[in-house]
Amino acid sequence: MSKVLVVTGGSRGIGAATARLAGEHGYAVCVNYRRNQSAAEGVVSAIEAAGSRAIAVPADISDESAVVRLFEAADTLGTLAGLVNNAGILETQMRVDSMDATRLHRVLATNVVGAFVCAREAVRRMSTRYAGNGGAIVNVSSGASRLGSPGEYVDYAASKGALDTFTIGLAREVAEEGIRVNAVRAGFIYTEIHAGGGEPNRGERVKALVPMKRGGQPEEVAAAILWLLSDKASYTTGAFIDVAGGR
Repeated sequence: MSKVLVVTGGSRGIGAATARLAGEHGYAVCVNYRRNQSAAEGVVSAIEAAGSRAIAVPADISDESAVVRLFEAADTLGTLAGLVNNAGILETQMRVDSMDATRLHRVLATNVVGAFVCAREAVRRMSTRYAGNGGAIVNVSSGASRLGSPGEYVDYAASKGALDTFTIGLAREVAEEGIRVNAVRAGFIYTEIHAGGGEPNRGERVKALVPMKRGGQPEEVAAAILWLLSDKASYTTGAFIDVAGGR
């Protein structure tokens, strides 16, 4: 029986690359998406072409009831073995003194609250406390959590800082229950998320700040995520891998 993996925000970017690579590694993948059904179905088709099973499930993870339905759909694939908390949003670039509370609530609802609720549902299924078989959670954080993103996305950076702290706390909370919790902090990666901030080509502008002098590819982040999910990382929990070109 295939291990079942839920990947939130799995229709594009890092999430899509992770879902496809997981399929190549034999996982049955629940590909979550918010709006782009055709992209999610394309990821499912790629996974099926690799010989694995997959389903595409719509859910806005800022909505608790939608998260519950997402995991119920994943249950149809079999026993949950892993979660990749990848879904995240950012808003138009601006300074903190121009942000309103509505924006902050939107960012934190998805990037922090949504990740918590997804992890809750995963723990309820995987923890030996609930007669589960154990598993792994990987949170997709950002180098912004260390750098702050001044003048652009301080709110996004703060949400990822919260995700980092969550990673440490949850890892220690469930370490005796067969669940490992780790995070990957991505740097400047060529994905569509930058368009949401109003600068689709941001990666090209900022690559000079990276010691390796280039942006990263989603597949490079996915490779780190799959390692953390795997048994090769069996003694690793509460840890971070920076996939950021040295920045």
